[in-house]
Amino acid sequence: MNKILAMKGKNLGELEELVLLMVGVLTDEAYGVAIMDEIKAQTGRKINISAVHSVLTRLQEKGFLSSEMSGSTAERGGRRKRIFTITNSGRVVLEQVRDVRNQLWNRMPRLAFVETYDE
Repeated sequence: MNKILAMKGKNLGELEELVLLMVGVLTDEAYGVAIMDEIKAQTGRKINISAVHSVLTRLQEKGFLSSEMSGSTAERGGRRKRIFTITNSGRVVLEQVRDVRNQLWNRMPRLAFVETYDE
């Protein structure tokens, strides 16, 4: 097993993985509300902003994300956004999770599905 996955406190929960992936998808626009909206758009899953912020904080504490404040904008009433970026460790852990999932899928025998008909 790779070092990062084996380190205590470095495993990813399902929501952490999803948020980390969305940061990668959104790149320069990866901030709380955009991440929340993208999760809903891509998965149909509705999560609240406080859950997103909590996960972003945990991922940053684990070293999988870094962040910086953007400039203020008129459409946000002069408020700034915290923009998140995946670190090298975050990219590595996502690749490891993907590899483990792929290995498990590849080991699963072909399943015979029985057709069912609605009556």
